[in-house]
Amino acid sequence: MILAYSFRRKAIALIGLVVGFLFLYEIRIFDSGYAAIQRLITDNAQPPPGSRLQFSATAYCKGSTTASGVTVRTGVAAADPQLLPVGSVINVGTGVAKYNGVYTIMDTGPQVQGRELDLYMWSCYEALAFGRKSIDVTVLRLGWDPQASSPRLIDRLFRRREANRKVPPPDPPPPASFPPPEGSPPEASPDAPPPAAPNTQ
Repeated sequence: MILAYSFRRKAIALIGLVVGFLFLYEIRIFDSGYAAIQRLITDNAQPPPGSRLQFSATAYCKGSTTASGVTVRTGVAAADPQLLPVGSVINVGTGVAKYNGVYTIMDTGPQVQGRELDLYMWSCYEALAFGRKSIDVTVLRLGWDPQASSPRLIDRLFRRREANRKVPPPDPPPPASFPPPEGSPPEASPDAPPPAAPNTQ
């Protein structure tokens, strides 16, 4: 009865219904996209760049060279190459600020299968204390191919860097010739005979 007499109230109610419908529709689309990504990972397919996934993480400290041939160091992780090939770049959220950040997959291992990550740590005591954690992984790039990156993220990073880069002005050209310093003997002509050797007798 309240809506029957007021056009303004009818319009507000209609707008509210439309906004509510669109909100529910967007949530449904997001959920179906997330479910599709989860199905891909369950089938051991490589996740698309930009996807966020749940992984289980451990830590290792031994060894000096990774499977890719580079020396082990902080920021290196081992993963299943069928899921995250060597060269992949990921952002890791462990729940401990010290270990959060960007890691590069440079190593593999027989124990690292499926949704498993092994993060390199210099200290073996620290690696043991890390134990096994459930972590959030965001895939930034798959393998070495720069085209296999999340395009929005890469474009944003490069545009920001280009905007902040200052190009210095070019150097002025050097003068055609330098005048000889005062008090120096004049230069010999290229056609002049060489000076005579001093007589030592």
